[in-house]
Amino acid sequence: MKNMTERLNGNILTAIVAAALAASVGNAGASTITVETGYSTAGAQASADAYRSVVEAAVAVATAGYGTTHPAAFNDVSNHGLFPGLITTNIAFEFTIAFGVTTAQAGEWEFRAGTDFGHGGAVFLDGVALGFKTNDMWWAGSYANPSQSFDYTSMLAGGNHVLSIYGLEGCCDGGQQVQFRAPGTKEFTSFSTTDGLAAVPEPASYALFGLGLLGLGVARRRKA
Repeated sequence: MKNMTERLNGNILTAIVAAALAASVGNAGASTITVETGYSTAGAQASADAYRSVVEAAVAVATAGYGTTHPAAFNDVSNHGLFPGLITTNIAFEFTIAFGVTTAQAGEWEFRAGTDFGHGGAVFLDGVALGFKTNDMWWAGSYANPSQSFDYTSMLAGGNHVLSIYGLEGCCDGGQQVQFRAPGTKEFTSFSTTDGLAAVPEPASYALFGLGLLGLGVARRRKA
């Protein structure tokens, strides 16, 4: 009876570890996109840090017609297209894209974002500002005019990275896009759940995996 119980407990713990591993690689080959919006009438800001501060304060307040979501692809993203209420004015945008870089992909990466930020915005990579613009930005589906979009290059090592974009829109909430170009590639690719980049495991997956390993260790010690 004891051996049967031990085998049952071992099977359960093994299942926990398997579930954790599945959760950590279930989105393999994909970035994680988070779009947060909030109400704001703020105008152009004096620095990248100021844009981040103003936008983070705005999206932290729950307001009807705004919200948080995870679109499958960063193409044609707008507040009125993502949330009920069809609000197209006075919008603070916070875009967060978590992605992984393999050792083979280390090198110079290029990021570009076609935005509709009537009062400008800022771009950060791993918490460090890449730059900001204070002019009325509306890319209108084209990157031909550099004043109307963001475009930055950065050297990236292998590992997990986070691209963050903050912006303020007065009117009229046009569709936006964020893309990357990895080293050795000629074309830009929109961030999406199928963009082929290394996945970034969710924190909960790490916790579940650790719990499973701890349980298996305890079970093995008891058996010994």
